[in-house]
Amino acid sequence: MFLRRALLLLVAVTSVAGLHAASFHDLLDRYYEELLELSPVEAAGNGDSDKRYEHIWPNDISAEYRAKDSASTERYLAGLAGFDRAALSSSDQLSYDVLKWTLETRRFGLTQPTHLLPINQFYSGALTFAQMGSGSSIHPFKTEQDFRNFISRAHGFAAWADTAIANMREGLARGITQPRILMERTLPQYEPLMADDPEKNIFFAPLKQLPVDLAPAAAEKLADDYRAAIRDVIIPAYARLHAFIEREYLPECRASAGIGAVPGGAEIYAYLIQFWTTTNLMPDEIHELGRTEVARIRAEMEKVQAQVGFKGTLFEFLNFVATDPQFAPFTTDEEVLDAYRAIEARLASQVPHFFGRVPRTPFEIRATEKFRAATASAEYMPAADDGSRPGIFYVPIVDPRENRTPRMENLFLHEAIPGHHFQIALTLENKSLPRFRRFGWNSAYVEGWALYTESLGKELGLYTDPYQYLGMLLGDMHRAVRLVLDTGLHAKGWSREQALAYIIEQEGGDEEKHRAEVERYMAIPAQALSYKLGQLKILELRARAEKELGAKWDIRAFHDHLLEEGSLPLAILETRFNAWLERRK
Repeated sequence: MFLRRALLLLVAVTSVAGLHAASFHDLLDRYYEELLELSPVEAAGNGDSDKRYEHIWPNDISAEYRAKDSASTERYLAGLAGFDRAALSSSDQLSYDVLKWTLETRRFGLTQPTHLLPINQFYSGALTFAQMGSGSSIHPFKTEQDFRNFISRAHGFAAWADTAIANMREGLARGITQPRILMERTLPQYEPLMADDPEKNIFFAPLKQLPVDLAPAAAEKLADDYRAAIRDVIIPAYARLHAFIEREYLPECRASAGIGAVPGGAEIYAYLIQFWTTTNLMPDEIHELGRTEVARIRAEMEKVQAQVGFKGTLFEFLNFVATDPQFAPFTTDEEVLDAYRAIEARLASQVPHFFGRVPRTPFEIRATEKFRAATASAEYMPAADDGSRPGIFYVPIVDPRENRTPRMENLFLHEAIPGHHFQIALTLENKSLPRFRRFGWNSAYVEGWALYTESLGKELGLYTDPYQYLGMLLGDMHRAVRLVLDTGLHAKGWSREQALAYIIEQEGGDEEKHRAEVERYMAIPAQALSYKLGQLKILELRARAEKELGAKWDIRAFHDHLLEEGSLPLAILETRFNAWLERRK
């Protein structure tokens, strides 16, 4: 009798636990479905384009959208509170924690007036829409419906542009504006997008790839409708933005560089630090951490200078590496690509010693398309979830003679293998993760992991050339300098010129390139902090594991542990690591 009751009780408990888990999974599914509807462009950029929403351009800076977003955030926070976290499986507990962090950070963000700063020269809806309209981005142009969907999105974008103007007017009234120099940079970006000329305006490009299965009359009708959308909707929207910025906004923009100069700027920056770094670190802590890292990396660079026997100052040495012809040996695009393929081949035999799990997803190295190569950086494009596109490492080659060797090995580690390709492909392949985690990411983890992998070069058999090791140090220095510059600009009142002088002093090289970097930090406060803070956290966890595990230390197990659950906020990553470390001990 006792055994029967115990079995019945066990069945009942298991049934309740199963219902609890099923209800939780239903919450996660509903959350992601709502997220797709609210953010279809962001979802498509993350690799999950949904046919139901490919006609939508969300007006995500409008009062109505923000109210809807806020209501959704509060509803799902309340829904989470209805679950007993301790009763969930370990994987579900991670989903609980990640969703709670995401929602609480979003709640914090919705209290900040960032919607009054909708445009800069690096990142805005105006630029994303133009990329999508080029025909080679995340909006498909394969069927007639794809073209009709983009016409629909054009009307949504026009509403967004008008809202951006209204928001910037409100920002003027409240003293919340962009730095003047940033808005000056936007004007030449919009001018070709206002041109009624297929040779100058990229919005006409999809007309070269009309669906081949359309009857001639249907193809002509589609082309006419598409041209009308460009001329009657898209071009006027950019013209309104351009005219407003040039005539009304620019004269009233601020001369200061950092977000700290606007009313409530300190709290805005605190939110952006939390969003981009997934930490609650204070600007002063980050600033001093950056200075410490700069000094450490500088000492390593001086060792390389001594090793190669260069006479002169470190600044002169860095300029030598940045300009001497011996470091630019390429004459054709294919030579550049072959050099990266050789790095991939060298890594192939080493990777199994450092990773127990490697992606099944195919990987390719390609030259960036010529139309965007001049303004592009080396980048990784994730594979399509349906297998129709491999993971791609894009290498921008305008003139192969300008591609220099000292940064190639660390760049490949970061953008390709085992950096972004391993991290992103393994996450997408993990079908056990809820969709909001499979397709979601945070910059501190993703960029932190990629920067961490640059430090693996010597262990993986790379950096045998001291100049390639210097290339890694240059990349590491660049991310350390960002900690100093970003906090200097946004929390310590640094001017653009002060920031520019600091980066040139530490890195040497091209002043024009550094000017664009400084303006990037001005435009997107705190984003540049995520790389180094994520890397330092992973290095800290590795050092602890090596010390505490001793003979039980296994780098394969450590890397597999870091990658198996996808992108996690750093505090959650560390909590999970602590439990793993105790089990390993």
